[in-house]
Amino acid sequence: MTTHAPIAIHDDDVLEQAIVDHRSLGRRLLAPMLVALGAAGTCALVYAVDPNEPGHYPLCPTRALFGIDCPGCGLMRGTHDLLHGNVAGAIDHNVLLIAAVPLVVVLWGRWLNRARTGIRPEVTRRQFRLRHRILIISLIAMLAFGVVRNFVPYLGSGTSGP
Repeated sequence: MTTHAPIAIHDDDVLEQAIVDHRSLGRRLLAPMLVALGAAGTCALVYAVDPNEPGHYPLCPTRALFGIDCPGCGLMRGTHDLLHGNVAGAIDHNVLLIAAVPLVVVLWGRWLNRARTGIRPEVTRRQFRLRHRILIISLIAMLAFGVVRNFVPYLGSGTSGP
């Protein structure tokens, strides 16, 4: 029976090599631009049609079935307020919206830049761990917010009923 020396694991080990996308620039930019177009269209609809008026949009399933606010409750009303320049109203409907909007814009910008250059950079073990920690912490924070907002009055979605 042969024994092997243990393999040293380092934080700077490359887990995924850099990848070059050989598709045309137009093809690489198609998905991020379609997402931007869809987001702009959705924002235009939410800007024009007030979600505070009943009957225009479907009810949140969690709110309708259980009578509680999910972490996303109030996002549409908050987006409507934010698009109309009412930051306080947006925070009142869902405080996570203020953190989510800049994060989504930055992530979309990184996606757009990666599509423009056609290069997906290498991923080291340290980056891989960091990404997963951020994902897990974000999910735990959203879950905790979803629970806490139903017990702390000023964190609610700003509605009195389904």
